[in-house]
Amino acid sequence: MKNIVTYFLAFSFSITCLFAQEEEKQKEQPPKGGEPKNFILPKKEVVELDNGLTLVMIPYGSIPKATIRFSIKTGNINEQENQVWLADLLADLLEEGSTTKTARQIADEMAGMGGNLNIGVGVHTSTISSSVLYEFAPDAIALMADVLKNPKWPSEELDRLKNDMKRNLSVRLSTPRAQASQDFFASLYPDHPYGRVYPTDEMIDSYTVEDIKKFYEENFGALRTTVYVAGNFDAEEVKAAVERSLSDWREGAPSNYPIAQPVTSNKVKIIDRPGAPQSTIYYGLPVIDPSHEDFISLDITNSILGGSFASRITSNIREDKGYTYSPYSTLDTNYKTGLWYEVADVTSEHTGASIQEIQKEIEKLQNEPPTQEEMDGIINYESGIYVLQNSTPNGIIGQLIFLDTHDLDESFLTDKVKNMHAVTPAQVKEMTKKYIKPENMTLIVVGDKEKIKDQIPETIGEPLKQ
Repeated sequence: MKNIVTYFLAFSFSITCLFAQEEEKQKEQPPKGGEPKNFILPKKEVVELDNGLTLVMIPYGSIPKATIRFSIKTGNINEQENQVWLADLLADLLEEGSTTKTARQIADEMAGMGGNLNIGVGVHTSTISSSVLYEFAPDAIALMADVLKNPKWPSEELDRLKNDMKRNLSVRLSTPRAQASQDFFASLYPDHPYGRVYPTDEMIDSYTVEDIKKFYEENFGALRTTVYVAGNFDAEEVKAAVERSLSDWREGAPSNYPIAQPVTSNKVKIIDRPGAPQSTIYYGLPVIDPSHEDFISLDITNSILGGSFASRITSNIREDKGYTYSPYSTLDTNYKTGLWYEVADVTSEHTGASIQEIQKEIEKLQNEPPTQEEMDGIINYESGIYVLQNSTPNGIIGQLIFLDTHDLDESFLTDKVKNMHAVTPAQVKEMTKKYIKPENMTLIVVGDKEKIKDQIPETIGEPLKQ
């Protein structure tokens, strides 16, 4: 009887200890994350001027500043074959002042408002932007409108700007990623501005002020322009400032984005970089654009595959194999077309093995859906980042420009978190099989050809060399 009692007491003590240990473990665990929240687009007011210009006002936050961005629907996409970076040179010349103010006067006036003037060119849009103390929003709009409407085009500055551009080009093209991307995009978009990433020195030398003026006349005007104002400001004063400054601007031509027809080239190319200790890989193919019903599912698929730090390709060739430090994949969003591609700088001796592991991860996801746990981790991360990135005036304006560029409804933004969480493991498997096909990939590798040529197949579809 004594032995039974002793055993029972020992058993009870053990159970008590186990429960105590479990309670301690639970205390050590981080609290469960909150429920995912949708992105809420702040209430906005839209005003259409008679000349076609649009004003969008978004009151937001408590910081006493107004973020102003003039967005014009033109950029590198409207350059001709012999005009690469002409739009960028136009922007550089705009910064040299207007017919009424010098560049120094503009900079001083903007500084007095608590901001500075930024002029930039992207593939689809050109922008003039600033962030100023809220009471100066009308004055900033007037100054920015003067720069946009009344460019001085000082010919005496052109040679200096072209020389700066050529130096910038030379520096960029000295890097393996620039060399790889140039060939990669040219292979997939051979007859479209998307495929013309860099100009030549001769091309830049040929540009004249007349060329710049012609591009401006053909592509700038009220019909292509939206003025966004977000933050804190007096709406009536902003509206009056836009009407005073821009209602008399010429309409210009409607926006015109030439739609690309990407090529599934199945190309393999090695760009020789003698003595390079590593290889730069660009590996991908054409896919869908944001207007397609599969886009959100494909976006999540990309995040699982290679588009986040916790992705499978990153875990494989970075964490497990040590072939590379910062690989990533991206879902490139162009107008009515898109690309998926993986980029990695890998050690030369592991070039072929890296490509092989990338293919293995793609094929694995084609055949086996991810676990719900893996899905939840990726989706919670991506939806959280999405909401966080859009919690500033600049972030909100950027999203509205994205909608306008791709002809999307506002529901794309407001329902995105909900739609992310609706993606299933089976859909991820389906998206990988449907869109991420290694047999259709284009492969560009920059590296020491003598070291890597025996590791890479001559054409896509051949077995990778060991």
